[in-house]
Amino acid sequence: MRIGYARVSTQDQDTALQIGALEAAGCERVFQEKASGGRWDRPELHHLLGHLRKGDVVVVWKLDRLSRSLKDLLLTLEKIDGAGADFQSLTEAIDTSTPAGRMMMQIVGSFAEFERAMLRERTRTGLDAARQQGRIGGRRAKLTPQQQKEVIDLVTSGRKTGADAARLFRVHPSTVVRLLAKDRQVSAK
Repeated sequence: MRIGYARVSTQDQDTALQIGALEAAGCERVFQEKASGGRWDRPELHHLLGHLRKGDVVVVWKLDRLSRSLKDLLLTLEKIDGAGADFQSLTEAIDTSTPAGRMMMQIVGSFAEFERAMLRERTRTGLDAARQQGRIGGRRAKLTPQQQKEVIDLVTSGRKTGADAARLFRVHPSTVVRLLAKDRQVSAK
């Protein structure tokens, strides 16, 4: 059985192109999900791996749809191989049922990991340059500086628990925990 796997990184993206290519390649079933390729907790991928039988072929549109790092890619391919199945990437023309295909997959996987590392380096360089110009990235704080002081005061004085303060200010309890930890670090200096 030919089994397809389609993945996009964000909710805004669409798997239609991948699914069309996988169905055209003869996939009888296609698992699809929206999750980063750098994450290992991808339920549909695990579901696919759990359903593999001897003689199945896992097909992806492009190698980076399966994984972003060579280590994770090789681990996934090891699981596919352990089930007695093969792997095929449509775009890179990799088919692990042949020795040349296995070698090519390792070479292309190395380049995919190199590309990801270069992207990370360019992103880090851009963020550093922005910081030097006084810009700070990240999501806006849920609480204003005044609200942060109030939360710290309420919890450290014992008038409210962290969970009560979180409910009062409509934030997740972990937000209060991080705020208190940050305050302790500042106070310790």
